[in-house]
Amino acid sequence: MAQPTEVKPRQFGQDDVHVSKRETVFQGFFRMDKLWLTHPRFAGGEMPQFTRELFIRGDATCVLPYDPVREEVVLLEQFRAGVLGRAQSPWLLELVAGMNEEGETPEQVAHREGEEEAGLSFRRLEKICDYLVSPGGSTELIHLYCGQVSSEHAGGIHGIEAEHEDIRVHVVALNEAVAMVDDGRINNAAAIIALQWLQLNHQRLCDAWSQYD
Repeated sequence: MAQPTEVKPRQFGQDDVHVSKRETVFQGFFRMDKLWLTHPRFAGGEMPQFTRELFIRGDATCVLPYDPVREEVVLLEQFRAGVLGRAQSPWLLELVAGMNEEGETPEQVAHREGEEEAGLSFRRLEKICDYLVSPGGSTELIHLYCGQVSSEHAGGIHGIEAEHEDIRVHVVALNEAVAMVDDGRINNAAAIIALQWLQLNHQRLCDAWSQYD
């Protein structure tokens, strides 16, 4: 029986990629760059020069608001143009989220967006993970959190008019939100990751948060 080979991932780094040319090919609400580049091959030698288009999008912060007393989460419903043309509604159930502005920490973004998008104040934030959204073509990195809230009076319509935000706030039992992931009613990455993480960690999280109450 053949023995498995030892895995040594990430033998290359940033310095191994040579970008000979970079050009901004679109600048609007978003930006697109075109890169001419090459990099080493795993088997030795260099890749011939090739091009890639890169969607330039800054880091963002997403937060799942969770009430550990009522066992409820708060989800936001809003329109997303990226869903147009698919066999589903382009109004998605999502997390509190916003782009990180220069000089802001992810935690500061979380608190700002909680107020703006849902009228919520987070008592505590628990880091879930950082993840790359679509590294084959986008620079975006998500900082993902779970935030402690009281959901008792959550609801209503929120958002900043100047940013064309129209956000409806829903309070959902945690078990129902998990069921929405299972049956596809929730199908965006940040919400799926956060809800599945909370499903696995909610008792530990409740125990940890209760120490401070």
